[in-house]
Amino acid sequence: MPVATHFGPRTMPSNVTDYGSFRVVPVGTAIGAQVEGVDLRQGISAERKDDLNRALLEWKVLFFRDQPLSPEQQRDVARSWGELELHPFLAAGDLPEVVRFAKDATTKGTENAWHSDVTWRQLPSMGSILRAVTVPQRGGDTMWADMALAYDGLPKDIRLRVDDLTAVHDFSETFGRGMAPDELAKMRAEFPPAEHPVIRVHPETGRRTIYVNEIFTSRIVGLPRQESDMLLGLLCAQARIPEYQCRFRWEPDSVAFWDNRSTQHYAISDYWPQERVMERVTIVGDRPF
Repeated sequence: MPVATHFGPRTMPSNVTDYGSFRVVPVGTAIGAQVEGVDLRQGISAERKDDLNRALLEWKVLFFRDQPLSPEQQRDVARSWGELELHPFLAAGDLPEVVRFAKDATTKGTENAWHSDVTWRQLPSMGSILRAVTVPQRGGDTMWADMALAYDGLPKDIRLRVDDLTAVHDFSETFGRGMAPDELAKMRAEFPPAEHPVIRVHPETGRRTIYVNEIFTSRIVGLPRQESDMLLGLLCAQARIPEYQCRFRWEPDSVAFWDNRSTQHYAISDYWPQERVMERVTIVGDRPF
């Protein structure tokens, strides 16, 4: 059974935190803050990048309103944090680095499961930047969960049990569904299952975070299937605890920038048959340890 840790307020009494050239207003108590005073179209200076990165590490997901970015501008903002991935399974928008998620009356949303992006890669993503192009009149929010707090909330005996375990991450049960056998074999040869720590250490903060998820993690290495399934179910359930979450209501040209090393997210599919179009750029990360 998932366990929630009780914790006190982490924000200043004014509920606003100053980062020098901009300020953030918390969206949730545990995770998420809206940035005020930044126009991403102007690019990211080295100093601004350092301040934003500090805010990202502290809040794990940053939100920006009224950012009418072109695909090139969105790509260039993400490049400030590193190399960008080309997704082998999702449709690109106007640029190869920009993935477009387009849903309408003919296509329902399918991202409504807690996950961290591309954990099936040998080098999973550092973070993702998502921009709202078209949003439904009602619904279509996205939620994020703080997987460091989720780890802290585990009973001590469970933490000791999982700290040194490794899990297998595989795209086959998601992007591989419906593929012809020869095509699936080809893609598995190019993107073989990856093994990552069940509990990874964040390379910048040193925090331990739960690094298994419902859609890409298939099993824990070296455990009988029943025990593996039990532990994965318990760990994945931690993301569903409200005390570890925030929820964001999209508007056109809203932007979210989140840390895939320490969060999971869930796109709420409650807007069909309305239209929802989003564009995402993902930053390549390092090998989890």
